[in-house]
Amino acid sequence: MATGTATIEVLFFARIAEDLGIRHKTQALPAPIQIHDWLIELKQQYPQLESIAGLKIAVNQEYAGPTDLIRPGDEVALFEPVTGG
Repeated sequence: MATGTATIEVLFFARIAEDLGIRHKTQALPAPIQIHDWLIELKQQYPQLESIAGLKIAVNQEYAGPTDLIRPGDEVALFEPVTGG
């Protein structure tokens, strides 16, 4: 985690990475933002995310909910729910 920077590191996994054609990006984030609001902005940039049900988010390797904050310097990971048998 790079503290003191106005960016976040975004990691994409599995089908999400395949659909978007990227696995990692650095994104400007000058101020904290709720995950829900950040996802709205991300889906505007990547409309393919709309078709993926149940997106999960981790911030700094911990599951996060829609009202949790993403802050500059954070690492954010997007992935689908894991199912097992």
